[in-house]
Amino acid sequence: MKLQFKEQDFQLQAVQAITDCFKGQAKKSNKFTLERSKELLKKAKEAASGLQSMFDVEEEIGYRNAPVQQLETQILKNIQEVQKGNNLLESQQIERPNVSKQGYNLTIEMETGTGKTYSYIRTMYELYEQYGWSKFIIIVPSIAIREGVYKSFQLTQEHFQEKYQHKVRPFIYNSSRPQDIENFASDSKISVMIINTQAFNARGKDARRIYQELDQFGSRRPIDIIAQTNPILIIDEPQSVDGAKTLESMQNFNPLFTLRYSATHKVDYNKVFRLDALDAYNKRLVKKIQVKGINLKGSTGTNGYLYLEHISLSTTKPPFAVVEFEKRSTTGSIKKVRQKLSEGANLYQLSGNMPAYKNQSITEINGYLNKIVVSGQDIYPGDILNDKDEHAFRRVQIRECIISHLQKERQLFAKGIKVLSLFFIDSVEKYRIYGEDGEQQLGEYATIFEEEYAKLREEERDLTLPEYEAYLFRDDAAKVHNGYFSIDKKGKIVDPTVKRGQEDSDDISAYDLIMKDKERLMSFEEPTRFIFSHSALKEGWDNPNVFQICALKQAESGSLTRRRQEVGRGMRLCVDNRGIRQDFELIGEQVHEVNKLTVIASESYEEFAKGLQKEIAATLKDRPMKIEAKVFLNKMVVNDKGEEYRIDELGASLLNNTLMFERVADVSGKITPEGKELIENNTVPLPEQFEPYRESICKLLKSVYTGQEFKPEDERQTIVLDTNDNFNKKEFQEPWDKINLKTIY
Repeated sequence: MKLQFKEQDFQLQAVQAITDCFKGQAKKSNKFTLERSKELLKKAKEAASGLQSMFDVEEEIGYRNAPVQQLETQILKNIQEVQKGNNLLESQQIERPNVSKQGYNLTIEMETGTGKTYSYIRTMYELYEQYGWSKFIIIVPSIAIREGVYKSFQLTQEHFQEKYQHKVRPFIYNSSRPQDIENFASDSKISVMIINTQAFNARGKDARRIYQELDQFGSRRPIDIIAQTNPILIIDEPQSVDGAKTLESMQNFNPLFTLRYSATHKVDYNKVFRLDALDAYNKRLVKKIQVKGINLKGSTGTNGYLYLEHISLSTTKPPFAVVEFEKRSTTGSIKKVRQKLSEGANLYQLSGNMPAYKNQSITEINGYLNKIVVSGQDIYPGDILNDKDEHAFRRVQIRECIISHLQKERQLFAKGIKVLSLFFIDSVEKYRIYGEDGEQQLGEYATIFEEEYAKLREEERDLTLPEYEAYLFRDDAAKVHNGYFSIDKKGKIVDPTVKRGQEDSDDISAYDLIMKDKERLMSFEEPTRFIFSHSALKEGWDNPNVFQICALKQAESGSLTRRRQEVGRGMRLCVDNRGIRQDFELIGEQVHEVNKLTVIASESYEEFAKGLQKEIAATLKDRPMKIEAKVFLNKMVVNDKGEEYRIDELGASLLNNTLMFERVADVSGKITPEGKELIENNTVPLPEQFEPYRESICKLLKSVYTGQEFKPEDERQTIVLDTNDNFNKKEFQEPWDKINLKTIY
């Protein structure tokens, strides 16, 4: 299966935002004299033996980026024009980091999962086509991102060759291969070097080599050859490399200018394009999020363990609840059991007369309110009572992930979409252990998974279409899960190395596996459907067909971005078995029904949702949070004829007062529900003088962040329907396949 790529408007806009900053630049490439190291070494040896003069060295032409020809004042005007067109704050002067004295810095904000890497690869092609600039260095903060960028070049190579008639073959900087740098300098077409900051900004031996005169490099320094090319720097995730020392080291590359790409910039320098979390969600460019919370709480009415999984409704029978509780066997051993219980079920009797359940019965099953009542206590799906056992808690999480996976798999199988689920764990031993003889054995979580998967899969038998059932039962439980971890020299999986002060690992052995298997995992022929990986390896995972994410680890209360990082691994829109992305252009309004990411949280829905909203709001710092006059003040609006008008103080006040009067916003400036609908439909009442500028003004209003857009769905509010025998008949299934995305059975 091969991923298919297509031109998307927002990515082309991101490219144009960069190229327009240099309007007026003539297309040109500059050259310099490049001496090949192998020739230098050969001639040096011959000269030492008296055979020939040192000055008869074969020379080649090196290519460098031509300098920016316009004055800084013109570049600033170009940047301001781009910012006006993209409704961004206009730079009053060229903004640079304190230690950066060379070139310009341009900021591009793109939300995770929207094709940031695709955008900057295409930008390279356009800068070469329009201005002749051909030397690029991509700087990344980690091995994971480095490998991901390199993989993206491979995946998009054919796509870009069709468009531009030539391929780009990037290389990853390796201090032991100076010939790569010579090839980089001597290639007249686009040349790309990918380098992680540790290679030029650390104290280690390899980092120092870029600044040393190397024997195998003809006693020259690699950095000097690179600097002669005047490369354009592209920084992927600059917030991770913006330390003063790193920024200072980057100046040694002698950059023409620097492009900075991220979803979460700490500092903006001349921001020319923004596609943030709000834009991405509103434009339906990423998956919708739903949360399956697990709420651990005590009980005043019972000391017994109790977990409510869900309530199921039927048109012909009373509702029942799927409940897990403890049961004592005839031999006296106690284990947890999962049963369908009806109203009136006596937990004391069902548990084998365990004292903890004395006088405990299910007195009510309320399908409308989605709850059961036990001894006067309301219990909702996802609630766990009286559980002090982490092993049991993790079993519940794993089971809930499998349940969500099977529901999604059943819905999407006929559409040719392979469903994947991703577990993050904090210790490899939880997944795989080794005996004294080195034999592999299942760890705790792998054992739980296989037990739960076998049971839950059996419940699906005879309840679905034959084609899906054949796929479901094709592979044993042992074959449907796999682990992606670091590997030691003996071939054993191990915990990845994480440097002090960091959360993520730079272990290349694990990322090599993740990247290599990215496309294969999306094929139905590949049995793996559930993936276990170490939490420190989360950066490498952004497979578009991940629909469930489950972190089998304690919630890190101190982390300011934990939840956003978790959902970020599964936000890309999915692809089908032809490699075609299931986006709004292809499937229309169904895009957020097909593309729904379920997070099996280790906290309640309320805690996760509130935390996620807070984390996302922190990244929307440039957006207004309410309607007020300053939203419009000094903004440039355009009418249908292309005529521009800058809104003054009087006009801004008139617009603000009109929107308050028409109840688009309340007295505090908060957008009302009616106002939200008017803004979305571009039907906001406006003063007569602003009517010609309606589209521009509605665009400004859409930039207001209300906080509601990112409230994820509560998956627990889904009510399960119990189907009858007619459900599996072909005459029902064919129309059902067209409407079934909003229903779970």
